Amino acid sequence: MFRLTGRGLRVSAVVVAVVCAYAAGMITGGGPPVERRARGSAAPSLLDEAATRIGRAAAQPVDRGRLDRAAIDGMLRTLGDKWARYYSASEFDDFQGRMNGRYSGVGLWLGTGGGDAAAGEAARTMAAPDGPGDRRVRVASVQPGSAAERAGVRVGDVITKVGDADVAGWDAGRVAAALRGRQGTGVDLTVDRDGAAQRFRLVRTPVAGSDVTVADLADRARMIRVGAFTRGVGREVRGALTGAPGSPRGGVLLDLRGNPGGMLDEAVETASAFLPGGPVVTYERRGERGMVTERRDVTQPGDADTPLVVLVDAGTASAAEVVAGSLRDRDRAVIVGSRTYGKGSVQEPIRLADGSAIELTVGRYRTPSGRNLDGVGIDPDVAVSADRPPKEAERRAQEVLRGLLATLPERGSGGVLDKDRG
Repeated sequence: MFRLTGRGLRVSAVVVAVVCAYAAGMITGGGPPVERRARGSAAPSLLDEAATRIGRAAAQPVDRGRLDRAAIDGMLRTLGDKWARYYSASEFDDFQGRMNGRYSGVGLWLGTGGGDAAAGEAARTMAAPDGPGDRRVRVASVQPGSAAERAGVRVGDVITKVGDADVAGWDAGRVAAALRGRQGTGVDLTVDRDGAAQRFRLVRTPVAGSDVTVADLADRARMIRVGAFTRGVGREVRGALTGAPGSPRGGVLLDLRGNPGGMLDEAVETASAFLPGGPVVTYERRGERGMVTERRDVTQPGDADTPLVVLVDAGTASAAEVVAGSLRDRDRAVIVGSRTYGKGSVQEPIRLADGSAIELTVGRYRTPSGRNLDGVGIDPDVAVSADRPPKEAERRAQEVLRGLLATLPERGSGGVLDKDRG
C-alpha cells in the first residue's frame, strides 16, 4: 500500500469523511504489504526492561499497552516525518474497510487548519480561513442525501461538541472517530455557526461507497467528480466516459477539488482513462542499495481525444495531484482553479504482529516530466481565486471547455464534435 497524504481546500482542512475516510489523502497501491515482527525468544530489550520497571515502581499504575503506544509514537516523532503515524489494530482494519468502500456514518467531511493530517479518517488539509494558526475542526463538505444534510449541517460549521464531549484541541480524525459508530445509532453534534451554537441529532447510516458522481451538462458536456481514490474509482471514471447514455462529445470536466488522494492504483487507472499510453507517474523510494525509481504507465489505453478540463483547488492533494499532474504534463488537459496542496511523498503501512500498523514516508513521487510537487503543488493554467464561490470555477471551466471545442475540426457522425444540424 502506498499512501500520499494530502492537505489543502478552501475551508481549511483535513478531509475526513466521517462516513468515509482514509487518512489525509492516502494513496495506496493494492493490498497491503504486511511486514510482521518476528517473534523470538531473545533477551528483553531496553524498552521492555524500562516498561517492566515502570509498571512495577511507578506510583501511578500505567497499562503496558499505553506505554507501548507512547514508545512507538516517540520513535515516529524522532524521524521528523510529519506523515508517520501509528494505527491500532482496530483503527487499521477500519481504515482498510473504508478504502474498500465499507463504512457508515453521518455524511460529513471534516477539516482543520494548520496542515495536520487527520488520523484514521479520510483527510485533506485546506487553507484555514482564520489563518494558519486556526486548528478548529470544521465541516469541509456535506454528502448529498446524508443524515447531516437532512439535519441542516453546513460547510464551514465549526465542530464544538460530539455528544457531551468538548472537542477543543481534537484533530479531525479524532472527531470523525467519535461521529462514526454502529448503523442506526444516534449521535449529537454541536457546531458554532457565525457565533451561535447549533445542535443536531444525527443517526448513523450506511454511506454509498462510490466516490464518483457524474452529471451531464449543457452542450453534451459531462462533469465527473472524484471525491477520493478508493477502490473501484478508476473503473467508474472509465465507465463514465464510455457507458450510457453515450460518450460526452461536448467534453469532460474532471472535478478533483477537495480530493485528498487515495489509492495509487486507482489514480493511475483514472489518468489512464484519458491517455493513449505512456507514463502516468514515477516514484523514488529507498531500496536495499539506495534510492530506486519506479514508473507507473497507463494500464489500458483510454479516450485521448475528448476535450478535457480538470478542476483543482487547495484541497486537491496526493493521488489527486498524480492525476492532475500526469494529464497536465502529457498535454491532455487544461487545469482550472487554484493551486493544489503539494503532497508528493509516499507512505507505506507496515503491519505489526498484533494487527496494528505503523505508516512511514518511504519516498517521493514525480510527474511524467520529472517535477516534484511536494510543498509546491500545481499552478492552474486558468486561475480562479480560492475566495470565489465554487460555481465560479465551474463557470470558467465550462468556458475553457467551449474554447477547446471551438478549436477542433467539425466531424461527421461519431466524431468529437458531431454538431447538431438543423
